[in-house]
Amino acid sequence: MAEGTAGTKPAKKLVEIDIVSDTVCPWCFVGKKNLDKAVEASKGQYDFRIRWHPYQLNPNAPKEGVDKRKYYEQKFGSDMSAKMANRMSEIFRSHGLEYDLSGLTGNTLDSHRLIYFAGQQDPAKQHDLVGELFLGYFTQAKYIGDREYLLECARKIGVEGAAEFLADPNNGLSEVREDLKKYSGNINGVPHFMINNGKQALSGAQPPEIFLKAFEVVTK
Repeated sequence: MAEGTAGTKPAKKLVEIDIVSDTVCPWCFVGKKNLDKAVEASKGQYDFRIRWHPYQLNPNAPKEGVDKRKYYEQKFGSDMSAKMANRMSEIFRSHGLEYDLSGLTGNTLDSHRLIYFAGQQDPAKQHDLVGELFLGYFTQAKYIGDREYLLECARKIGVEGAAEFLADPNNGLSEVREDLKKYSGNINGVPHFMINNGKQALSGAQPPEIFLKAFEVVTK
């Protein structure tokens, strides 16, 4: 029976989303939250394939970590840092979350290696892992460079073999660096969303309705 005739359901249209993000970017977490809302609102219409790609806002950040609040104050100044923190707190509360500026920040390379590894197993696991990493770092004062925290997130999501993978610092390194090189020179900031091979490109934490409109455009 031909597709779409009586007795059959037409195949859902495919929406492929490539996201460039850093795990210490609060707007990337907000962007994921808004994307998830749009996906949930349109699940009956589309099949989604979501892939995450690395970006490093501060590639020279120390692996051992530095105080998060002091880092932002040094980078942006006390007044601007306080205003930014207040703004993020408001936005996080709108998603039912409490923004936590305590704890450490630092190099995100290992988190990107883990995200790459999860994607090799299952893109859905990768997407869930990114959310888990964001949640701990931004709301529970977890350190994104802490190996035990990364493994804790991997266990929660069901990423198998994460401890062995991360134990060798070369595992996934060339792939992550290649992806960093590919995207870092082509975008001005994160999060950055490329939908259906760039048919639509969105930058920043767009609201769900913008994503929904983009889904419509790329599947026409």
